Order: sequence, then structure tokens, then C-alpha cells
Amino acid sequence: MKRTILAFLTLAGLCGTVAAQTLVDGIVAVVGKEIITRSEVDEQVRLVALQNGLDASKPELRQQVLDALITDKLILAQAAIDSVDVTEDEVTQALDQQIQNLVRQAGSESRLEQYYGMPISRIKREYRDEMRKALLIDRVRRSHEANLTVTPREVEEFYKTYQDSLPPVPEEVELSNIFIVPKPDSALEAATRAKLQAIRDSIIAGGDFADFARRYSKDVSAGRGGELPPAKRGELLRDFEEVAFSLRQGQVSQVFKTELGYHLIKLIERRGDEVRVRQILLPLEKGASSDSAAVRKLRELRARVLAGESFADLARKYSEDEETKMLGGDLGQVATDQLKADFKEVVAGLKDGEISEPHRVTVGKSYGYQIVWLRKRVPAHAMTLTEDYRRVEQLALLYKRNRENDRWIQELKKSIYWTTNP
Repeated sequence: MKRTILAFLTLAGLCGTVAAQTLVDGIVAVVGKEIITRSEVDEQVRLVALQNGLDASKPELRQQVLDALITDKLILAQAAIDSVDVTEDEVTQALDQQIQNLVRQAGSESRLEQYYGMPISRIKREYRDEMRKALLIDRVRRSHEANLTVTPREVEEFYKTYQDSLPPVPEEVELSNIFIVPKPDSALEAATRAKLQAIRDSIIAGGDFADFARRYSKDVSAGRGGELPPAKRGELLRDFEEVAFSLRQGQVSQVFKTELGYHLIKLIERRGDEVRVRQILLPLEKGASSDSAAVRKLRELRARVLAGESFADLARKYSEDEETKMLGGDLGQVATDQLKADFKEVVAGLKDGEISEPHRVTVGKSYGYQIVWLRKRVPAHAMTLTEDYRRVEQLALLYKRNRENDRWIQELKKSIYWTTNP
């Protein structure tokens, strides 16, 4: 049986509708022109129970799931009434982003394809309509909530009413960092390029590209003989894309370099602005000298800060954390229980104003080294209106939003046909 879009979107962190089963089963609800089947509810209940440690046999959980599905269908019906739409480009972008998220969660493209029992290109086709529905629901919700705000008086009244039940504020730390990625050892890089050049020579002499990819490529596509999913312009790394679109069908590229390492690719097919290629990837290896150079540089920067230079200025100039460097390395205020174990251990030993020694951090499948400046530590405490006004304001807004959404859904139920089947 086809895996439902629920599993697809839930893994990706989205809320959305569930795909109708291909097999005919019991209809438990009709909303406008949409139906909700028993199998949809069953799958949703199973996933919600699994993710939240709940008992899937509880009737109240099943009712909550059914209510949520009815709500989604009502909003879809309202989207049609209001002529709300999303573009094909928006659907494509959202779908590609969720596929990337799923690949990270699954561990590799091949494991994701194994889970769904189909190649990624087919996953995208199968779930495109469901992604469109999810985006429509999100757009209608956002439009409905766009003008919702809370006044200072509403915040105060909310706090007075619920202060005894508000969650405590966990310990938080205000942090800045300078992050450096070790650079590949020049000798190792030369050896990597030479190895891939030798592979290319063997392929040009008559070797099978797919066979060499299975034997030598370090990419997740190696098991498929290096074959990558079809890709359009703008979906690939720029350097990779330039080479791919310059090849003739069946042609093997020269060895070239991107941020991922050294590549060799063969064009399988090109249709307009879409290409299908095989690749052999040899990542850039880093030796002990690469790590030592990164650590030395960070120790030098740490010493300069301790001597009086601005941490923020040095971060803007030297940090390789693209998300924070222009902010002077500012990581914001972070709850310590949300830090990764190795990062948390480093921060735990720092006092206000101290800078850590260089330490290694994992970033995706790679790593780097950083120094961290603990600007301020905020102890765990009960939420107060004076110290945590913004938090209280957000909770008050959430409370108001939920209340208004409940009222809105009740109005939709009066204007849009819906019924359930006991």
C-alpha cells in the first residue's frame, strides 16, 4: 500500500492533509467535495501515537485526529471559495525543501527511497498534489491570522489569569562564536585529484562509468552507479550545473572541483532545462595538519580578544559560519537544554564574559572548530511579566490565536457542508 502523505509531511515537520488511499475503504466523513477515509484516520492515529508516546486505541485520540482532518478539509474548501492558490514554483520549492529534510532524517537518499519504495523523482510526483494542499491550508491560516495582535492590557490580563500555570523559563545563555572549517591538506588534495583523473582515464579507455562509481564514489548515489535524480537549472551547485549543462549526451566531463570535493560526471540525458547525470565524487580529505591550522588560528583570535580587540569584529572578518558572521558571531539567547551534548559541556564550564578554548563541532556530515564567548548566563526562573514580557506576549498571542481559530472553524462548519459517518 502506498505510504500516505501524512508520513511524508510528518517526517518533514509540516502539518497537512492526508492522501486518500488507493483502495476503497470506509468513508468516515465528507467535507465539501472531499472525503476522509477510515484508513486515513487509522494512519494518522498511528503516527500521532508513535510520535507522542500515546495509546493509539484511545477513542479520544481518534476523535481528535478526525477533528483535525475535518478542520483541514474545511480550510481547503474555504480556499476554493476565496480563490486562494499557490504557484507551481512554490509547490516545487516546498517539495524540494521537504525532500532535503527527509533525506537528512533518513540518513541518505537511498534509505529514503527504500522507505517509500520508489525513487525520489517519483516521490515528488506522487506527493505534489498533497504538498499543494498543505501550502493552501497554510496560506489560508496565515491570511486569517495576519492581523491578530495583543495589546499590553491583554498581555497583563493573560498573565494575571494564567501566571500560576505558565511554564518555567529554563536556564539560557547569550552566546557568540567564531567558527573555522579546516582546509584540505594540499598533498591530500593533489592525491585525490590524481586518483579521480586516473579513474577518468580508465573510463575513457573503455571502462564502465557506473561500475567505477559503485567502486569508488563516496556519494550516496554510488549504489545506483552514480545516477542522480533529474535536475533543472538552479537545483544544483553552480559549478556542478555549469559542467553538467555543457556536456553532450554520453560525454564524460573533465575532473572538476566544488565545495563538496572533486567530481567526474557523465551526461545520461538532457531535456530542455533538465539533465540526468551520473557522478563519481571524491570528497576533499583533511589531515591532522588541517585541524592543527584551524585550532592555531582560533587560539590566535582568542588571544587577540583577551588583549582587547572586539570579538564581534573578528567574527565578521574570520568566522566561516555564514549564518552568524555578519551578526558578529551572535548566536542569540539559547536554552542550555537545547544545546548539543558536546556544545553544552563546553558552555557549562564558562562564566559570564569568558571565551572557550577551540573545540571541535559537527556540522551535518562535516565538522569544524570554534571558540565561544559566553556573554551572559540567565538562570532558570519562574516567568514574570517584568523580566519575560516578550515570552508572555507570545503566549498571550498564541492563546488568542487558538481561540479565534476555534471560533473561525465553527463559522466554517455553519457555511460549508460537512458530515460524519458514525
